[in-house]
Amino acid sequence: MLLEINHADPPNPKNTVKTNQYYRGNDMSYPNECHYHKEHTWLILQPNDEALIGITFFAQDTLGDIVELGGPPKGSMVSCGVSCGTVESRKTVSDLISPATGVVLEVNENLRSEPFMLNDDPYGKGWIVRIKLSNLGEIEMLMSAEEYRKNIGE
Repeated sequence: MLLEINHADPPNPKNTVKTNQYYRGNDMSYPNECHYHKEHTWLILQPNDEALIGITFFAQDTLGDIVELGGPPKGSMVSCGVSCGTVESRKTVSDLISPATGVVLEVNENLRSEPFMLNDDPYGKGWIVRIKLSNLGEIEMLMSAEEYRKNIGE
């Protein structure tokens, strides 16, 4: 996600991890089970070389109220570090950057009618796509929760 971030002025404060416990400054804002891309997306590994992808707490908090998601369609290929859709908020439209390469197996259709789930539950009901990973080695290039917090200045 390409966001303009001012670190001096941080933003206001199938389930993958415990939900509704994402508070700024609390470790639950960035679950340790996730791997993080510098462009504010996360990936959590699933069985059979699959992964769920979504946006981070920081991304949704910076964007504000999300009103629409333009994600990749089922069957399409997404590439690590490349835009695979857009996230529109009341403030702006931002690119959705894939944290890994793979084929989209499933799209979270609930986000079409309930895009606010990206704000309310970014690591649970707000997952965006499930992909079949093409290159497991890319996971090693992603950040841990601790590294991601440092990257965003927390």
